This record gives sequence, structure tokens and C-alpha cells, in this order.
Amino acid sequence: MNFLSHFYFDRDTDNCYFILGTVLPDLLKNADKTIIIHPEKLEHPDKNVSSIIKGWNKHLEVDRYFHSSEFFITHSHQLKKLLLPAIEGSPVKPFFLGHIALELILDNLLLTTNEVTADGFYDHLDGCREPIVDEFLKAAGLKETAIFFKFYDGFKKSRYLYSYSQTKEIAYALKRICMRIWQNPFTPENENMMNEVLITYRASLIGNFGTIFDEIENKLINA
Repeated sequence: MNFLSHFYFDRDTDNCYFILGTVLPDLLKNADKTIIIHPEKLEHPDKNVSSIIKGWNKHLEVDRYFHSSEFFITHSHQLKKLLLPAIEGSPVKPFFLGHIALELILDNLLLTTNEVTADGFYDHLDGCREPIVDEFLKAAGLKETAIFFKFYDGFKKSRYLYSYSQTKEIAYALKRICMRIWQNPFTPENENMMNEVLITYRASLIGNFGTIFDEIENKLINA
């Protein structure tokens, strides 16, 4: 799941460090895909660092339920098939594209149906103090944290997730993600065709997308 979908499950909490933890695995991956840490069993005396650890573990749990769900398997596969003609000549792997496209559509739907707000998400990130985050990262084994904070500061300043509410921007967001792996993933023609597919598929999901969040929420409660 993407940032706002992870935020959905704890949107009513007042603990900004827990919220940061729920999206930190993806933030680190975006900052530098070579960063690999495993703080799952880490214990720390600082309550705020401990909250980040708990949020991190919640992220892993939600992703595990999501990626094994019939919803994910079905819709990512359908999107892969529908996007294939749109990415002819592109180096992007179709399965990767279907996977990420579904996650971006879910974030868009959460925003456009007012289930979450980008304001609420960014308010939590802005409430976290950098020394606490730095302590977590170093305790988890990341010695050089400057690369992460350079990305993280830019991520917060750009307020990029607001653009997810614009359905026509989903293809552009998908392109930006693919550009982290492939230098020139899509032609303008690819993007236009992708956009048509994504807008149509989003419309087909708007009536029942909430079922996957209900399913995961039930699994979290009964775990």
C-alpha cells in the first residue's frame, strides 16, 4: 500500500511518531533503494522511538495482508493486462506497473472520497522532531542518515501527495515512481494511453474499494 492508504488505518491517532513509522519503510526506499534496515524486534527506552518501531511493524503487517488479498491479486492483474497495450516499447515490467497503479488509485480514492486528508498526513510528519527520527535510524543500524533527511525534507516541502487527488495526475505519479528504476520509462503516447486506462479503472473501483480496507482492518483487530 502507498502512503495515504497506510495512514488510513491510524488516521485518528494523535501520535505523530507512530504515523511516521507506518510510512517510514516506503520513505526510506524512496530516499535510497539500497537502504535496508530491520528494526522489527528493536527495543528502545525512548517512548517516541518505540512508537516509530510500532508503526514500522504495523506497516509490515498491513502490507502482508494487502499483498496476499484476493483484491490485490485480482485488480493488480487486471490493471497489468489493461496497461499492456499502453506501455508498448516501455522497459517497465507490467506486473510492477499493475501493482503500483492499484496502490496509487487507492490513495486517490481515499482523498477524493474524504476518507483521509493530505493535511492530516503532513501535519503528523511536521510534528516529528528530527533528532528522534535520527535516533531511530541509527539504533536500527543506519550510520549515515543525511541522504534520508535530504529526501525527507524535500518530501515534506513538496506536499506532493496533494496531487493524488487529481485523477489525471495518477499516470504522472506512476511515471515518477518508475523513473527511480528506469531512466525514460514512458513516451508521451504511453502516458496518454495509461491515463485513459487508469481513469476508467478508478471509476470501476469507486463503489467497492472500501472492502479491502474493511478486510484488512478486521484482520488487524483479530490478529
